[in-house]
Amino acid sequence: MLTFALAVLFLVGTPGPGVLSLAGVGAAYGYRDGLRYMIGLFLGNLAVALAVLTGLAAVMLTIPELRAILATASAAYLLWLAYKIAFAGTRVAFIERPAPPGVTGGLLLQAINPKAYAVSTAIFANFAFMPQNPAAEATIKLLIFNALWIVIHCVWLWLGVTIRRLDLAPAVQRRINIGMALAMLGVVALAALTAA
Repeated sequence: MLTFALAVLFLVGTPGPGVLSLAGVGAAYGYRDGLRYMIGLFLGNLAVALAVLTGLAAVMLTIPELRAILATASAAYLLWLAYKIAFAGTRVAFIERPAPPGVTGGLLLQAINPKAYAVSTAIFANFAFMPQNPAAEATIKLLIFNALWIVIHCVWLWLGVTIRRLDLAPAVQRRINIGMALAMLGVVALAALTAA
């Protein structure tokens, strides 16, 4: 179970579309709007985890046309996010919208987030610790996964809000934006490699 928890910490905590965009919302709009967005991310991630656990995601991805549509939508959206981050200028607040994305924005991101599917598949298909009772194991994994997910995402939101308060030099903010954009491009590249 400890190995499972460590895998969750590593897989969920590393930069991906959810945590990077959450940090961006925190930097752009603060805690209140960041928490709303995080609720959407959480609900979307829970839906992805349940789709993976029940096999629905596997069934859906066996339809080549649907798989191609989801892969294209996902890559396009993540590339757009990477572009917005990289060219945000000298402010670490890459989400230039008249209003924050809210719960719906978080739900929609997770629906096409390749990292969410990859992480759920990796952690629920591996790290068996109760092979005699798979239902109980899945329930315990889901509880541990969600508890750690919340803590990790709260940290990323805090980082975004903290960056907002630091009033960093423009060059430092530009470097942070470029680093976040490169991390997002890495997620797109990994998704493309695993799909091939």
